[in-house]
Amino acid sequence: MAAPLETITVVVTILGLGVAAQILADRLRVPSVIFLILAGVAVGPEGLGIITPAVFGDSLPAIVGLSVAVIVFEGAFNLQIERLYEAPRETLRLVTIGAVISFGGTALVVRYALGAPWDVSLLIGSLLIATGPTVITPIMNVVPVRDRVASTLETEGVVNDVTAAILAIVMFEFVVLETRGLPTLVREFGLRFGVGILVGSVVAGLVWYLLRYAAPAIENTPQNARLVVLVSSLIMYGVAELIASEAGIAAVATGGFVLGNLDIPYRDAIERFKGDITLLIISFVFITLSSLLSLKDLFALGPGGLIVVVAVAGVIRPALVMLCTVGDRLTVDERLYISAIGPRGIIPASVATLFALELQSQNPMTATTLVGTVFLVIVATVVFQGGLARHIAQAMDVIPKRTIIVGGGRVGRALGERLEERGEEVLILDHDEQVVEQLRAEGFSARYGDGTDRELLESVGADNATVVAAATRTDDVNLLISQLAKNTFDVDRVVARVNQPDNLDAFDDLDVEAISTGMSVAWSMDNVIERPAISRWMTELGESGDVQEVEVTNEANVGKTVSEVMAELPEDCHLALLSRDGVNQLPHPEDRIQRGDHLTFIGRTEAVREAIDYCTG
Repeated sequence: MAAPLETITVVVTILGLGVAAQILADRLRVPSVIFLILAGVAVGPEGLGIITPAVFGDSLPAIVGLSVAVIVFEGAFNLQIERLYEAPRETLRLVTIGAVISFGGTALVVRYALGAPWDVSLLIGSLLIATGPTVITPIMNVVPVRDRVASTLETEGVVNDVTAAILAIVMFEFVVLETRGLPTLVREFGLRFGVGILVGSVVAGLVWYLLRYAAPAIENTPQNARLVVLVSSLIMYGVAELIASEAGIAAVATGGFVLGNLDIPYRDAIERFKGDITLLIISFVFITLSSLLSLKDLFALGPGGLIVVVAVAGVIRPALVMLCTVGDRLTVDERLYISAIGPRGIIPASVATLFALELQSQNPMTATTLVGTVFLVIVATVVFQGGLARHIAQAMDVIPKRTIIVGGGRVGRALGERLEERGEEVLILDHDEQVVEQLRAEGFSARYGDGTDRELLESVGADNATVVAAATRTDDVNLLISQLAKNTFDVDRVVARVNQPDNLDAFDDLDVEAISTGMSVAWSMDNVIERPAISRWMTELGESGDVQEVEVTNEANVGKTVSEVMAELPEDCHLALLSRDGVNQLPHPEDRIQRGDHLTFIGRTEAVREAIDYCTG
């Protein structure tokens, strides 16, 4: 009974630490990988000794292999072909040219800094291409950078996860088969890769047919669909490995990509389920692998190991990012931020350990160099880049001045549409997961969560927001959101939807701009009756015309007369209102502009935007 009890203790310890690490990471808003590695070392042979290599025996490679299969499958499943087609040139260059530079540059550094053979250097270079979503996504969840920066990093992570896993197969075959000659290497790799593609495609096609046409529509169908997809990833891996060893990774990468781009039912339920399962698997694998990590092996790398880390994170990463992101889509600060954020995650760790376990018997030195180098880079990049991601973002000013809308119903969605049409950066929060999924499907940036939660508002950048709009159906909720925005985050402009007129005074006491639902409808109807032309124009506003108010911050305009400013405005734009110290007035030609004045422009959309740039410098 000792062995079963020991196994139970190990499994419970790993899963318990995994959940605790995830909760702690969410609390501190850093990637959970940091705590998973620390937990693994703490319970490993060099710590408490709860987990040792003898616990799993000869089954460890199989456990790691199946775990990697699920992780790679999920990454490939989320790799939508439309996302690749729509990705901007900069992102496409990152996952192609950038991947090649990372591969070659890392291999070169490992070769000369550690004195490793070329085959081992190329294997390590292939693995360290991956900047996977398991570490990038948690960072983006707690660092509210601009959407274009987040999407670039996340797309790169998803694609590179799969790229690194498949390329690592090529390099591993090179290491294992190097004594048999290049023709044998090409033939063996072609066989394994071909088997993987065939098995993955066939199983994905069968699963698609089963979910689409063969599964009966009963109450438990979504649950059954989740289980079928999960088991299919294991079947792909197992069948491919039975036919040709090392073909499993190619099979799950192919199968996940094919199935993820087919029209399957219950996709949302499947993605949520896979995310939870993958989270547990990542916790299990990372703690298990970290427990087997020898600190002696890390220290044995010596100064060469530090050179590899500095070169990978401080030289190769910035060089490839700055080269691949040339263009006008990203600012220099945004490119520098992307350069500074390239943490490695679960794919390099798990695949490196899987290969090391197979190399241990025939080439222990290679196995030690492989695992030691990969884990050293992972630990360094996750700790420094992941832990400092928010501070780096603040220093480089890539956290946007965005508008946060709480409430993704009809009012919140309509407000978001109008603001985005004017070029505003908008984030919508809602406590309903289905609403959030629908908003994302419509192209909005949306987050799931309770808008009255202080920590959630802080994580999405409320302290840097220009406007917070409380647009839920409940006045009490809107009032609490307004209080947090005003008193805790010191947001300049807080706008709230008020459904009951009797509650207006409570919002006025907070100095919140309250919009009565009943009164806004009455004003709209009055405009239609009394001012039909203006009403029609306001309805069409946003298609070709715009009205914007802007604060004068450009010192070059201070002291100019209104007539001088008007002469420098675009032809299709007019200065309609001048506001100073809360007093609105029609602008007179001889009035002089003062710093802090608010000017309201009306005209063609592009002309109004040019006028705003003119006033803000």
